[in-house]
Amino acid sequence: MERTLAPPKYLSISNSLVMKILFAPINIILAGLFFVFAWFQRNDIDPDIYSSPSFDNPTLDSALWLLFYAIIGFAFLYLIKKLLPFWYFILAIIACLTEMYLSGPGLWENVFGEKPFTMTGESMSGTDPRVELTREFFGAVIALAGVLFQWWQVRKLRLRAKTKA
Repeated sequence: MERTLAPPKYLSISNSLVMKILFAPINIILAGLFFVFAWFQRNDIDPDIYSSPSFDNPTLDSALWLLFYAIIGFAFLYLIKKLLPFWYFILAIIACLTEMYLSGPGLWENVFGEKPFTMTGESMSGTDPRVELTREFFGAVIALAGVLFQWWQVRKLRLRAKTKA
C-alpha cells in the first residue's frame, strides 16, 4: 500500500463545510480591503497629485485602477455564493501582469537607479515617477495575489462538488 503526504481531510476546503463557512468572512474582509483600495484611487484623478500615470492620462488611469480593484472586491463577494467563471481569471491575471509589465521599469529604476529607494517620496503624492510606478507595481502584485486566492477557492469548491457527485 502506497502512502502519500496530504493535509488532514478536516483542513481541506474541498471536504469540509467548516472551511467553506470560514472563507465567507475572509472573503468579506478581502472585498472590503479591495473596496478601500478602489476608494483611494479617487485621489489620483487630480493631475497635480498624480504626475506619472501608466497611460499618460491620470483620469483614465485612476478610473481603470478604481474599476480593477472594485471588480476584484465584487468577485470576493460573488464567490461567497457562486463560483467565478474561468474567463474572469484569465482577464484579471492578464490585467495584473500587464500592469506589472508597464510599471516594472519604474520599480527597477527605484531599486537599482541612482536615487535611493523610496515608496513615499516627500509625501504620499507621488511627484517622482519612480514612486508612483513602484506603488502601481505592488498594487498589481496585491491584486494578483487576491485573484490567485479566488482561483484557489474556486478550484477547491469545484473539487468538492465533483467528489459529492
